[in-house]
Amino acid sequence: MLIRAASCALLLLAAQALVSAVQAIHVTPLVRDGRIYVSFKLSEAFDNEDIRAAIHSGLTITFLYDIELRRGAAVWIDRTLDAATVSAGVQFDNLARRYHVSLSVDGRLEDTAILEREDRARRWLTEFERLNLFRSDRLEPNIEYYVRVRARTTPRNASFVWPWRGTDVAGLAKFTFLR
Repeated sequence: MLIRAASCALLLLAAQALVSAVQAIHVTPLVRDGRIYVSFKLSEAFDNEDIRAAIHSGLTITFLYDIELRRGAAVWIDRTLDAATVSAGVQFDNLARRYHVSLSVDGRLEDTAILEREDRARRWLTEFERLNLFRSDRLEPNIEYYVRVRARTTPRNASFVWPWRGTDVAGLAKFTFLR
């Protein structure tokens, strides 16, 4: 009985690792003109039917991305230099068959749109190009830094089965600051 329970637990861990490996966030930082621009893409989020069902139910779904600029430490815990939160929300209008989408950075509404096609709504929620998030004036030259992006969804108490829990989906990219 104990062997059976251990093998079931091992199987569950392997399945969770497989889901996390498939659903990754690809991150690309760019340092230019005293700013750090971050591009990232959450892959495979809409390949899950539960996400589509939740969106098409008319429920407002928000993808939250926690972005951190960090410096690695050899002896101690890595230091967070700055952080930002990007939220992309969608609400599907069943009558008009349109997606109402919004984008906020650190609580400030940056953009809204009404989209007709699901693929455009998917890109709005999962693909971000050159977000102006951090300043580079606090960085030291010739030091390695990294940008980490973690994703989660709200609402958390929905009756739908989400493809990930908490912040299981994450990605990071390292870069060396050159002046």
